[in-house]
Amino acid sequence: MKITIMDTTLRDGEQTSGVSFTASEKLNIARLLLEDLKVDRIEVASARVSEGEFKGAALIFDWARNRGCLEQVEVLGFVDGDVSLKWIRDAGGKVINLLMKGSLKHCQNQLRKTPEEHISGVKEVIRNAGEMGIRVNIYFEDWSNGMRNSPDYMYQVLDALQDEQVDHFMLPDTLGILNHQETYAFCRDMRTRYPQLTFDFHAHNDYDLATANVFSAIRAGITCIHTTVNGLGERAGNVPLSSVIGVVRDHFKYEMSVREDMLYNVSKLIESFSGVRIPDNKPLIGENVFTQTSGIHADGDQKDDLYYNDLLPERFGRKRTYALGKMSGKASILKNLEELGIKLDKDEMKQVTERVIELGDKKEIITKEDLPYIISDVLRSKRVEEKIRIRNFSLSVANGLRSVATVAIEIDSQVHEETSSGDGQYDAFMKALWKIYDRLNRKHPVLTDYVVTIPPGGKTDALVECMITWNYEGHVFKTRALDPDQTVAAIKCTTRMLNIIETFGN
Repeated sequence: MKITIMDTTLRDGEQTSGVSFTASEKLNIARLLLEDLKVDRIEVASARVSEGEFKGAALIFDWARNRGCLEQVEVLGFVDGDVSLKWIRDAGGKVINLLMKGSLKHCQNQLRKTPEEHISGVKEVIRNAGEMGIRVNIYFEDWSNGMRNSPDYMYQVLDALQDEQVDHFMLPDTLGILNHQETYAFCRDMRTRYPQLTFDFHAHNDYDLATANVFSAIRAGITCIHTTVNGLGERAGNVPLSSVIGVVRDHFKYEMSVREDMLYNVSKLIESFSGVRIPDNKPLIGENVFTQTSGIHADGDQKDDLYYNDLLPERFGRKRTYALGKMSGKASILKNLEELGIKLDKDEMKQVTERVIELGDKKEIITKEDLPYIISDVLRSKRVEEKIRIRNFSLSVANGLRSVATVAIEIDSQVHEETSSGDGQYDAFMKALWKIYDRLNRKHPVLTDYVVTIPPGGKTDALVECMITWNYEGHVFKTRALDPDQTVAAIKCTTRMLNIIETFGN
């Protein structure tokens, strides 16, 4: 059995508070979804919303037409005669997702119409769509409440529409109210009463039950699921594509066209476009989900993968890591030391483990790259030598002028100095630093992420924690530092980075 995906990141996902994609971003997201992730269909806009929405949809339709996938691109439309249809036609589209009321309450109280009047309006749109060469799917808005409170209305609607030219009948839990038992019962009812029709299920996450409800919908026989990347969507969002992948492939063993190895890259790009951060513990796509923290888990992984499940990070283009902190044991530290190419004897390992646990008790963030410093500090050894030091620096900033930095750096006991300007103090510092490195023909990494935080409730004099992510010839690592001054904290991070890359070789 195969489960298909209709991804609505560009329509329902854009209803996330504060999220608005540009036309160019929409085009790129559409390409990522259809070409890279290989989802089956995408919903990209709502008809009649704005001129910007029209331009964005037109760009996508033009691209899709040239790629031969125009009928995989859909637009939400309304029961308005031919107004939505003309909007879609003029933009270049071929599929309307027609929004129809899925509950008697919505039909009577919002539209002020009888079911018969509403059905008549829907049939008119379907006839107009046929004449214009536009395919029709139907969204039953508020379907979950309709099945709870007015199932006879839903039966009346489907009895009237079952012989119409409609490809998909979409069953949305519009307000995210369902539990898994109701979802199964309602979806099973639809499939049993109308076995000849194709149904989609559209889950919202208000009760944190969206993934469970998708599981129940598939168990009831639904073969198409609506998703958004990263769970974007109104209120608590829609069911995340990442969660659906795990349910379909690992729990049902069903087929999907989605390329799971592209999931993480696409999720990170949409995180950047949307400005909505992915929680670190988000299944499959969060930063921490393939990180073992407990020492006993790391030990088990060394003994026949005792703590692995089917969600292997390699499936999703990722890698398992082992966190360091108060829960760390010898096995966690060994895993990280192996990656650094460092070996310790039994006594040294004991001392380093005690130090890592001590730092973890203080809620220190400890990364693999901190280990050489911890080893150097604990053992007073020359195993990791600090070859590079920032001897002095001067930073200036003035209103209306570019910032200027002068840097003096000591490398292998020789001092080098350079001055540069930049867009801000840290940018000026880095440009001066790289001038020195370029002059010395030394390689340097690329900064890929920069995060600054202060403790909750902190004041302006609070310590600033700076965490910078670097990419050095494909090796991604993080450095961290604390200081009352944000720029100084970033410079400390940079100094740690310079010494770390010394271990990689120049």
